[in-house]
Amino acid sequence: MTQAPAAPRTARRRHDREIVALAVPAFGALVAEPLFVMADSAIVGHLGTAQLAGLGIASALLVTAVSVFVFLAYATTAAVARRVGAGDLRAAIRQGMDGIWLALLLGTVVIVSVLPTAPALVELFGASPTAAPYATTYLRISSLGIPAMLIVLASTGVLRGLQDTKTPLYVAVAGFVANAALNAGLVYGAGLGIAGSAWGTVIAQFGMAAAYLFVVVRGARKHGASLRPDAAGIRACAQAGAPLLVRTLSLRAILMIATAVAARLGDADIAAHQIIMSLWSLLAFALDAIAIAGQAIIGRYLGADDTQGAREACRRMVQWGIASGIVLGLLVFAARPLFLPLFTSDPAVQHTALPALVLVALSQPISGIVFVLDGVLMGAGDGPYLAWAMLLILAVFAPVALLVPAFGGGLTALWGAMTLMMALRMLTLWLRSRSGLWIVTGATR
Repeated sequence: MTQAPAAPRTARRRHDREIVALAVPAFGALVAEPLFVMADSAIVGHLGTAQLAGLGIASALLVTAVSVFVFLAYATTAAVARRVGAGDLRAAIRQGMDGIWLALLLGTVVIVSVLPTAPALVELFGASPTAAPYATTYLRISSLGIPAMLIVLASTGVLRGLQDTKTPLYVAVAGFVANAALNAGLVYGAGLGIAGSAWGTVIAQFGMAAAYLFVVVRGARKHGASLRPDAAGIRACAQAGAPLLVRTLSLRAILMIATAVAARLGDADIAAHQIIMSLWSLLAFALDAIAIAGQAIIGRYLGADDTQGAREACRRMVQWGIASGIVLGLLVFAARPLFLPLFTSDPAVQHTALPALVLVALSQPISGIVFVLDGVLMGAGDGPYLAWAMLLILAVFAPVALLVPAFGGGLTALWGAMTLMMALRMLTLWLRSRSGLWIVTGATR
């Protein structure tokens, strides 16, 4: 049997080491974030049903508000990584500071918007009269922490661009521990109730932001980068992030449409949908870790004018995405008899969820390719293509999903539409990666 040449094997090993070194800590940091909400829920849940319901509504609003600005991490990662590849660490950190200043500005705008409109937002989400006051209280207090949350996103992008995913992991774990301790102490020790939970989260988020700023500012001083806000730099960050904002809003719209359709199918269907969506989100975290590695690695190669390295890294990451998707799919398929009873004992819900769960398992290799190529194109700064492609997919998915109830389809049909959506994403991303048009070298795109 003919052995592969030594050079390709060496290149694969090098790419594998880079991917693992970046992806594993990134996965830990990604998983730590949802634990904030879980810790809050566990603590507030003992106050009463109305308080827990209020927390659920307020948390959904906060998560939506913050996730819309995830481009602060994505765009900053790509821009910083390019400058790292070009060997200009001073400009890389200066670029990162522009992203952090943009995060602070956006966070301030969100606070000014949320504080007076909190009762209306809570009512819009259908809060009951008993839960609404708790939701309003939690939302108003927690919104004060949004600037810190956005600074955390931008700072995370800076460190990822600098090829450092370990520091975000350490900060996320420390933030989770502090959040849980503060929540318990303020909710029960200080007797502040749900307001104590909100204040605990705000304090923890500002602590995380301070830790990130300490690391970034230390790097800026070391390399002589200015810390002052630069209007042109902030404007450039906003322009680079705008297409990714469109992409994110389109994806959020797809998920909201899916949930709305599931709600129209019946109680058993929406319950099963929520269970499957929670699993789908967890699987996404695992695959997104490879995408984050892709953003950092591809940006660095293109900044260094190494097109061959970028192509090889892309190819190897796609292989990682496929392999990871196959493993996750097999795990989901094998664990399906054990997974569903963890969330519900209702036979109707289990029966409804099972076929859709099998579809999720089968589609994981597709998801693996999608997440990886999404990260590659983000790392290349190919945001406009990602925005247009996601708008196209939304235009196809929306009518297909909305027709599911009209044609008597159930949850399996809805998740068939979700699988179609992922297949279309894979097609658009694969075509772009094959075209080579994403390969634009230099310190800036």
